[in-house]
Amino acid sequence: MPESHPQQPPRRDGSGPDAAALLLCGAGLADGRTVDVRLSGGRIEAVGTAGSLERAGGAAAGRRVDLAGYLLLPAPAEPHAHSDTALTADADGPVSYAPADVQRRTTEAALLQLGHGATALRSHVRIGDVQGLSSLEAVLQAGRTLRGLTDLSAVAVPRVLTGAAGADGLAMLRDAVKMGAPVVGGCPDLDPDPTGYVEAVLEVAAEHGCAVDLHTEGDDPARLARLAAMAGGLRPGVAVGPCAGLAKLSQERAARAADQLAAAGITVVCLPQGGCGSTHRRAGAAPVRLLRAAGVRVAAGSGAMRDVANPVGRGDPLEAAYLLVTQGGEQPGAAYDAVSGQARAAMGLPEVRVEAGFPAELLAVRGSGLAGVLSLAYSRVVVHRGRVVARTSAVREYCDSAAVAALDLPRQAQGGS
Repeated sequence: MPESHPQQPPRRDGSGPDAAALLLCGAGLADGRTVDVRLSGGRIEAVGTAGSLERAGGAAAGRRVDLAGYLLLPAPAEPHAHSDTALTADADGPVSYAPADVQRRTTEAALLQLGHGATALRSHVRIGDVQGLSSLEAVLQAGRTLRGLTDLSAVAVPRVLTGAAGADGLAMLRDAVKMGAPVVGGCPDLDPDPTGYVEAVLEVAAEHGCAVDLHTEGDDPARLARLAAMAGGLRPGVAVGPCAGLAKLSQERAARAADQLAAAGITVVCLPQGGCGSTHRRAGAAPVRLLRAAGVRVAAGSGAMRDVANPVGRGDPLEAAYLLVTQGGEQPGAAYDAVSGQARAAMGLPEVRVEAGFPAELLAVRGSGLAGVLSLAYSRVVVHRGRVVARTSAVREYCDSAAVAALDLPRQAQGGS
């Protein structure tokens, strides 16, 4: 079975693994080149033809990673996780929201997703009800513990924000921002006054300079149009998802909604794997090609990870990209961009390219070409802030047989090779 082996985070005095350069040797790129890549100070310092940087003394002994047979890509990011409910599908009895349990689940889920390649995660965390702010504090603490391995941010998600019952939710949302939640959001469709809910979220976001990330099915075009009109132009930005209900509308109504989202500059985060927390259980995903044709930025996330909404959710960005190709009709390059470049942009993260000067947030996957990688993404090497933080290795073995001998295959073959 594949296993991930995260390394220890760098020392605070700067003398840890980040102190020296790291050389990635013989990696393939999506454009067909084979290159060496030197990393230093958390960034890509140089990219050269295979062997050129090593001959030039690119890294000290022990600071070299052989990536022959691997495709090197900008690392994906996970824009829509649910850490507080992750890994609870097999729980006996009610799900525990004790802070220690939430922090443990959050940490385990984040490491699993890091092993898949996601070096940044945005987790939607419910506030209010019985747990108050304790689940949010547990997720924030997990993020602090994981610092150096992955970047984990939280979206504060209140249930109700309008009427007499909403006063406490609004006060708690402001407290959540003060605690350190960098994003505010929630499910306006569950509030008796969805428009009022959005107004309240946008008000808090404007007060504190927060990003906004809202849950909606998008099957009510009038409501979606109001949301777009209200949120248009807000900085640092607004994301909505999963918007699967758009696929149930007529082509004309869906296209009109897409035009309104594009005009407002809103990003749609779709969930090709289906399932979103415990509130959205519809199958399917947003009509990605229609949205992109209208000029909407579309990112893709994984959503539920082994909870009641999706008991077999893997939290694997490459699986989300695979589904965008097989079910959404996207090309492999566009599908991977949805889980990497577009996902990072939706989360307010800097752009990553395999070029000098860009952040060293990288994923190497054994295989050649994006199509091959998305279909056979077994062995992976994950780089965060310029150092290897996780490796997953898969070995396939064949028994003795005439068929294997006729093909002249090795007894052992790396998965995806």
